Amino acid sequence: MRSHNYIYYSKHINKMEKNELIAKMNSVLANEFEVEESSITPEANIKETLQLDSLSLVDMIALVEEEFGVEIKGQSVAQVKTFQNLYDFVFDKLNS
Repeated sequence: MRSHNYIYYSKHINKMEKNELIAKMNSVLANEFEVEESSITPEANIKETLQLDSLSLVDMIALVEEEFGVEIKGQSVAQVKTFQNLYDFVFDKLNS
């Protein structure tokens, strides 16, 4: 029974950490790209919401890499289309 509680507790902690990561990422991106934080939703398209062209997309990637200490390279960039993709990618990198 104790191990079951531990597993539940661990999942709860990770969820809280992910929520904190999401809040920080939304704040950083909203400030940098001068958009309302409320426009950044999990299902929203990153390029459209932040009005990114290819150069500003590179800037956004560099900002996320610097703020969160992760690398987003090659094929990973192509797979990150929504904010949820970005949250999941960064969270997984930080916890691997």
